[in-house]
Amino acid sequence: MQVAMNTVVSMTYKLQNSDGDILEESQQPVAYLHGGYDNIFPKVEEAMHGKNVGDLVEVSLDPEDAFGEYDDALVQIEPASAFPTKDLKVGMQFEGEDETGDVILYSITDIADGKVVVDGNHPWAGQRLLFTATIKDVRSANKEEIEHQHVHGAGGHHH
Repeated sequence: MQVAMNTVVSMTYKLQNSDGDILEESQQPVAYLHGGYDNIFPKVEEAMHGKNVGDLVEVSLDPEDAFGEYDDALVQIEPASAFPTKDLKVGMQFEGEDETGDVILYSITDIADGKVVVDGNHPWAGQRLLFTATIKDVRSANKEEIEHQHVHGAGGHHH
């Protein structure tokens, strides 16, 4: 069966930066619902369309195709007293809201003199990435998966 609209695609994948460093790699197959449901990067989904089990798919992703451009406006300096814990460490993450009320995950990147630098950019924002996947299985999605717009069961979402 070919990858097509409303199929469930199982794959193993690797995501690398432009230096060739592996940022993320699946050991077990992961699944997504194919067909424009925003379950995978659109450029990757486009490259997967029409492929078969066993095919290798490689896609170069510019920042706008992946985690977006780096936005300096998402870097803020806050007083340490503004945080719910006094045991702050670089790398900790906190949820915040942008001006429209959308939730943003902020990471602490620096702490000095009672001030905390938080960054709301995704850690891989602004980077060109290489996505490599091997298709392991393709099946027709069931009615519930199509209605919910994501995969259920093994390798997908569980209720």
